[in-house]
Amino acid sequence: MAIFLAKRLSSGRKKLAGSDERDPSRHGLEDRAYTIENRNPPAFGQRSPAPAAIGSRMNLLQPAKQAKVPEAAMQLSHVPRFLRIRCLGSPSGCLVLAALLLVGWPAQGAPDEQAVERYMGHVEFLASPEMRGRGAGMPELDEAAEYIAQALKAQGVEPAGDDGTYLQPFEVTTGASMGEDNSLRVERKRGASELESKQDFIPINFSGSGSVEGEVVFAGYGATAEEFDYDDYFHLNVEDKIVLVMRYEPRFFSEEASSEQEEGRSGSSRRMTRHSHLIAKAIQARKRGAKAVLLVNSRTRGGSRDRLIRFGSVSGPTDAGIPMVQIRRTIAEQWLRGSGRSLRLLERDIEESKQPQSFQLASSLRVSLSVDVEHERAMVSNVAGYLPGKSEEYLVVGAHYDHLGLGGEGSLAPNRRAPHLGADDNASGVAAILELARSYAQADERERGVLFLAFAGEEIGLLGSSHWVENPTLPLENAVAMFNFDMVGRIENRKLYVGGVGTAEPFEALVQAAATEHELRVDRSKSGYSSSDHTSFAAKKVPVLFFFSGLHSDYHKPTDTADKIDGATTVEMLAMARQIIDGVAERPERLAFIKAAPDSSHGPGAGDGEQRGYGPWFGSIPDFGEVPNGVKFADVREGSPAAKAGLQGGDILTHWNDAAITNLYDFTYALRDSKVGDVVTVRVLRGAQEVTAKVTLAPRP
Repeated sequence: MAIFLAKRLSSGRKKLAGSDERDPSRHGLEDRAYTIENRNPPAFGQRSPAPAAIGSRMNLLQPAKQAKVPEAAMQLSHVPRFLRIRCLGSPSGCLVLAALLLVGWPAQGAPDEQAVERYMGHVEFLASPEMRGRGAGMPELDEAAEYIAQALKAQGVEPAGDDGTYLQPFEVTTGASMGEDNSLRVERKRGASELESKQDFIPINFSGSGSVEGEVVFAGYGATAEEFDYDDYFHLNVEDKIVLVMRYEPRFFSEEASSEQEEGRSGSSRRMTRHSHLIAKAIQARKRGAKAVLLVNSRTRGGSRDRLIRFGSVSGPTDAGIPMVQIRRTIAEQWLRGSGRSLRLLERDIEESKQPQSFQLASSLRVSLSVDVEHERAMVSNVAGYLPGKSEEYLVVGAHYDHLGLGGEGSLAPNRRAPHLGADDNASGVAAILELARSYAQADERERGVLFLAFAGEEIGLLGSSHWVENPTLPLENAVAMFNFDMVGRIENRKLYVGGVGTAEPFEALVQAAATEHELRVDRSKSGYSSSDHTSFAAKKVPVLFFFSGLHSDYHKPTDTADKIDGATTVEMLAMARQIIDGVAERPERLAFIKAAPDSSHGPGAGDGEQRGYGPWFGSIPDFGEVPNGVKFADVREGSPAAKAGLQGGDILTHWNDAAITNLYDFTYALRDSKVGDVVTVRVLRGAQEVTAKVTLAPRP
């Protein structure tokens, strides 16, 4: 599941609060917060037991006829190399994987342990340590795509990618690296000096690139916080100057916020506010015309140690639109002493007076800065397979197969560079669609076809599903519904979450009937929007259902391992899902898409990304596909302020009042700085035309 956008301003499904650098904003819709519950998973190496016998619930996962098992399937020499090199820790592991690809479904009435074993085999392979977390741009992600394609091929599922293959390649930005041209030169009365990159200063990974020079202005924490009656930029002209700001924020920000919102929590446990986020400091400086931002560790928050931030560890956009580097505290102290000031005393005065202490440094101090941040690109692929039906209409059954690789941005164990195995997120979902593909491949032909899609790029912004709906390999107008499986492997107390039941009239009844039949408890939500791949289809007015087993304490950590997956209950859930899918596949009438209203309450992760968030209600659903400048709207909520102002899905927001909007972070912080009742003038690109609209912001529904 895509990480929080505070990877990001928060995840529509899963936001965890973090430190000042971990602002959720690339995957959130309009920010929601969920609490991670600590579970008691099986001990390492144990697996939840499978049911002793099958009942009527399991019969839905049996084929109409038994397939023969080719003898070659049991010969190791016939197993692809990428399967032979991993035996999953058991002598029979390689043979099990071969069987997963080639062995047919068990006969009707056979024990369901076979389905559980197949399901777990897929999970164990995709989430094995050798797959190293399946991060975007890693060879292991390509290996996972090959595995999925081979599995679909072995089951008789036709290729539905580009050029007659199972793959649909596309390019993504996977990260950033420091180029060779990073330099910082300081001119003072006593002469000039060159600082050493990585020792004296380091660029922030979302810094803009380029060369600037100018005078330096101290702007406190670089914060404008109306709620605390505090503005570091009040009466401070920073246009065409380089801004020096402290990391973190004044202590009284979080103390006052805690007293209002989190009464009873100890001061040591209070989280900092959004004003501490580095991207917020960059945005504030850029919109005031500053040339660059220099960041320095504060003493009161950062302590006596003066560490430079590790390059690549800070959440933010690809390019903040302004150069931003961190410098050592000792260097900043030298500059401040030239103006008769001290960083320690400035911090003290801000805390005691609760007033800014901003000022222009001596004009004899000038800084020349060059920043060179190179953006890394990689080709990744969606995997697509198709089982035709009697008509040209089809259903989409999808899951993302990428995860976080070795961690980094998006990890909730940020100090551990280790494979984030992603067993639940989302090997569990891929195994689900492979089991469903096997089931449908062995069944009689349906009225409508079934398209199986495994998406790349979900963890970095729903990029795979966004690419597919913009470049569909089958006519999108023939898509009747989309069923998305994301984190379905850890069902507790036989309860799961199903989102999107309000996007088509029959969904509510179909889900309830199937849940009752299979003795599963379902927490439903109506909205078709959250931070997973079904959102891309809902934005194209395709009815969606989103299956999700809930959050857990291993989310986005290396501890999301295969031994914690409850394969038996998940296979039962797949029987329930198949009943729902069959109900749509054989339905005489095509489903009509409904723009579902936001839910007033729902289970974690299953619902609407707009429901709770930062600031007033605007009403757009962002498209996470990459655009050069601005924020593209995948859709606009019906009856929302944006809709009433005439904004539409497909519009690209470029300006909020007079401020340029270059990325989702700009948009989110502009919204957070606004109030209910504000009338904002926005500019959007609609095709080649620029459209101006006035939007009256409203309370969130």
